[in-house]
Amino acid sequence: MDKNILQQIILDQRGSFEKQKKVVLRKFPEDLIRNKKITVISGVRRSGKSTLLKELAARYENYYYFNFEDERLLDFSAADFNVLYELFLSMYGEQKTIFFDEIQNIFGWEKFVRRLFEEGYKIFVTGSNAKLLSSELATSLTGRYLKIELFPFSFGEYLVFNGFLPKKVYTTNEKAKLVNYLKKYFDYGGFPEVVLSQSEEELKQLYQDILIKDLIVRFKIKDGKSFRELALFLLSNSGTKISYNNLKKILNFKSVTTVKKYVELLESAYLNFTISKFDYSLKKQIVNDKKVYSIDTGLISHVAFSFSENRGRVLENNVFLELKRRDEEVYYDFGKKEVDFLLKKGRIITMAIQVTTELNKENRERELAGLTEAMQKYDLKEGFVITMDQEENIKNKTGVIRIIPVWKWLLV
Repeated sequence: MDKNILQQIILDQRGSFEKQKKVVLRKFPEDLIRNKKITVISGVRRSGKSTLLKELAARYENYYYFNFEDERLLDFSAADFNVLYELFLSMYGEQKTIFFDEIQNIFGWEKFVRRLFEEGYKIFVTGSNAKLLSSELATSLTGRYLKIELFPFSFGEYLVFNGFLPKKVYTTNEKAKLVNYLKKYFDYGGFPEVVLSQSEEELKQLYQDILIKDLIVRFKIKDGKSFRELALFLLSNSGTKISYNNLKKILNFKSVTTVKKYVELLESAYLNFTISKFDYSLKKQIVNDKKVYSIDTGLISHVAFSFSENRGRVLENNVFLELKRRDEEVYYDFGKKEVDFLLKKGRIITMAIQVTTELNKENRERELAGLTEAMQKYDLKEGFVITMDQEENIKNKTGVIRIIPVWKWLLV
């Protein structure tokens, strides 16, 4: 690649990176700064990885920065890494901290990063595809990195971005404002740029970019039409159980293997997640139906195919995403009754959670029965029902069921 063009890209990107922007401090382990290992930040496209890098860079007096998602880098190859390194040295002198954005776009990146790491550099790396990152991390960087996943804004981050600081007690007016923010958050989700624009078109474009740029083009998917149909079906059925066999029949795929591969690719780009039915037998976990969730409720509200508003589905999806942000190991359970979420640490189930917009005469017995069954089965003294705005404690023969408003639970 032409050295002069590469130098211009470095200058342009550095200028853009250092421009003042409205930044919400994201939650991340402080060990990312203190340790000498390579820090890998992965997450869906436009979730704020570059902004997090900016936040981290502010802690360093000097550093190198380069973003590999630049249309001028179409001819960049592994052979150009050393040219990039030489330009860094000539333009900024020797610095010991490097920030690389979307580096998985370049084949062979891990060998270059490993060399810099062994020369004593502290390196931060971001990427939007778990599949590409994980394969290279596993082969060349084992034991040399720490990895975190970055999601779109949590509700707490969303409030701070909008200038509303969460606290323990609210006035009537503050509570009304909080609830209004919650509705908007559920409707448009937490992608930072969409939080600013409140644009349905931007959400649709983001969805297409993930499908096309991060998946169809990158993995050379030939049957793009079937792949898109599967992606839309999963997005439109968030919170429901799926099986690869049923997806094959419904969407007329030729093989279950193709369906499984496509679902895994969608997960690798963080567009969807699947969770298993809990069982102490790993074999049974693998063969049982999965439940599917989306990366963002804005996509469910404005991209998914739906005849009517489904607040319950959006509520459950947001609870799931918050559990992922808290790095919980999540399952669902189904005995005589279903429980939306079980949390596990080691071999022990630590919590059971039911999600419903409200407890009323029609669903109260069913929702509480499922939770009570899970509490008895896993010897839990507490169970939780997350609703839109109800709060109550109910004693049963096992322990206490705590009914909590979602806005309060999200801000714990």
